[in-house]
Amino acid sequence: MAGQLSPGHLVRFVTVTAPLSIDDVERRLRERRYIGDRGLATSIFLALQLKKPLFIEGEAGVGKTEAAKVMAEVLGARLIRLQCYEGIDLAHAVYEWNYPRQLLHIRLMDEGADKTDRRTAEREIFSSEFLLRRPLLDAIDNDDATPPVLLIDEIDRSDEEFEAFLLELLSDFQVSIPEIGTIKAKNPPLVVITSNRTREVHDALKRRCLYHWIDYPDLEKEVEIVRARAPEAADRLAREVAALVQGLRGMDLYKVPGVAETLDWARSLAALGATRIDPALVDATLGAALKYQEDLERIREQVPAMVEKARGA
Repeated sequence: MAGQLSPGHLVRFVTVTAPLSIDDVERRLRERRYIGDRGLATSIFLALQLKKPLFIEGEAGVGKTEAAKVMAEVLGARLIRLQCYEGIDLAHAVYEWNYPRQLLHIRLMDEGADKTDRRTAEREIFSSEFLLRRPLLDAIDNDDATPPVLLIDEIDRSDEEFEAFLLELLSDFQVSIPEIGTIKAKNPPLVVITSNRTREVHDALKRRCLYHWIDYPDLEKEVEIVRARAPEAADRLAREVAALVQGLRGMDLYKVPGVAETLDWARSLAALGATRIDPALVDATLGAALKYQEDLERIREQVPAMVEKARGA
């Protein structure tokens, strides 16, 4: 441990043990205010026992990313997140060389150095000291006491070339760097891959993983989620907001709200001092749940009827 400690300080090291059962996983998730179902707890437990990646798919805003974050907390592990996007490549996902620092090192070399010194310097600039470690390399080459949780978020946003590379990486948990060699994981990370299903992910990648689908929750479960994650919202307000969102999901909208939007809406109304919903408040805060102008216009004339129905839920 870096630094000096005064004699009066007592340092306690807490070791977090892995969950011993599915019930243990469920309990730990709830302790961290994550309300999942039995199926998710089972998938997490099996991923830990079998040391296999977990592929979580579902609509946007249902809690896929949050599940990985909570898993890291449950295990007492470091979370390493790779956010996928169109065009992502190895330089952003695995590693790249620190070119400015390499050039500076070359310039600082003594112009009068002999050939042996120059060859040594050339080897130095392609050493790990000049390597910029991106999330995948950071997860593979780790010295953590507890293997980290590697979150590969929204894999469906990446292209098929990156998906093929990821398939190879998950097969051997190793990375090859031409100038250095092959780096193999001593402590393979727990891998969680998420997808919003904007495109189909190749079957070969899914076959390497355990699969779980997170659906929109029913009313009672969504009320429980709001009460756990947005405790500032009054109990009645939590139920009415959840009922509103349940109603919106049954409509023909460009983008229906997820659980994340339910929480934002409940927090917004609570911040305004509301303990119940009314048509004026709902109309004024629709933007917390709906993100497209077309959906806002379609819903506004139906707000009074929706509020009446939600208040009776």
